[in-house]
Amino acid sequence: MPQTFRQFLDSYLEIWRTCSFEEMKALISKDYQAREVTQNGIADYGYSESLEGWAQGFNFVKSKEAKWDVREIGIVPLGKDECMAILSATILLEGRSPLPANLFFETFRFKNNRWKHVRSYTETGVPVEQLKGLSINRTTVMTE
Repeated sequence: MPQTFRQFLDSYLEIWRTCSFEEMKALISKDYQAREVTQNGIADYGYSESLEGWAQGFNFVKSKEAKWDVREIGIVPLGKDECMAILSATILLEGRSPLPANLFFETFRFKNNRWKHVRSYTETGVPVEQLKGLSINRTTVMTE
């Protein structure tokens, strides 16, 4: 039985929160494409740069004994085999979030009987207060 998008996303978020690099790596498509907007401009990158970013982020969180605060804002079905998850993430140090959040628009595709992360658009440096209570189409899930 194929995994529903809801089941997949719950697993993806748990992998993120627990800093499981090998499990995260397995979920990213080799054709992955991303764009990140920062104070310094716009950066486009692919699969290998994404893996470097996950490794750095996970290592930072582990070394500081911190935790990820990853929140689901919404899910948008994009088509029969694609879904977008809108997420926010920040790092909690000693239970507080001294850093701004990043806002992620993550696209996943169902192919060969599994979900893969294929695209990402990220806005960095979003004040955490701006995201409190934000919710978009939260109950819509892709079932096939």
